[in-house]
Amino acid sequence: MELELRRGVIVLAVLSQLKAFRYGYELRQALAEQGMAIEEGTLYPLLRRLESQGTLVSEWRTDGGSPRRYYTLSDDGRALYTRLARTWRGLTATMDELLDGEGAS
Repeated sequence: MELELRRGVIVLAVLSQLKAFRYGYELRQALAEQGMAIEEGTLYPLLRRLESQGTLVSEWRTDGGSPRRYYTLSDDGRALYTRLARTWRGLTATMDELLDGEGAS
């Protein structure tokens, strides 16, 4: 059950960190540092899926090192992030009330 609950928030967590360009490993580290560790086998397919859906845009950069693909939100991605964040805040407020009132009925 915990895995299903966590799966539902991974997209929002990823979108929240892509307001500026980031490459996969950098994104993974930023999420892990904030308590949202994501396996490579979950993150990279998610990034590709979000890009194919038009939520993200990417570009290859070398910056003197090995080539890396950098991702950021597209215009549609920013709109989706705003909607999902609003929904998440409403759901968490409702759940906080429900959980604070445990056993009240």
